[in-house]
Amino acid sequence: MSTASVTAVSISQRKGEKKLNLPSGELRAGHGLVGDAHAGDWHRQISLLAEESIARIRAKGLSVNAGDFAENLTTKGIELWRLPVGTRLRVGSAVRLEVTQIGKTCHQRCAIFHQVGDCVMPREGIFARVLTGGTVLPGDPVAIERSDDGEPTAPAHTG
Repeated sequence: MSTASVTAVSISQRKGEKKLNLPSGELRAGHGLVGDAHAGDWHRQISLLAEESIARIRAKGLSVNAGDFAENLTTKGIELWRLPVGTRLRVGSAVRLEVTQIGKTCHQRCAIFHQVGDCVMPREGIFARVLTGGTVLPGDPVAIERSDDGEPTAPAHTG
């Protein structure tokens, strides 16, 4: 059993494009990832996508990496798309997130779709509000802190 963790922190200055991987990122409560185009006072302050989702696209023969689907945090060891809206996550020792949306509707094919031939974000990406800010680094643990019914849950693991 391995603990879930962050594998990449990524940012872009414009929406709808691949993100650049950073050595760390600063999440601000009520805002999102500082310097990212998606940050702001709304329900999709930060986006997350599982490395396992990216691997399924790689299995189709596409050369894709963390940040290519415009996600801010890439994780491994947690099936993000299965988390209900309202789930609270702890990232590292300080950051707290609340899941606000699972997937999204893409009304038009974005630059990502055209560049990689598919976009997994509408199906398996999640969005969250930043409740407590702090620095996030690749390797930081990710734990489910509270499910949507308010009950505490165990840390996320893979089988």
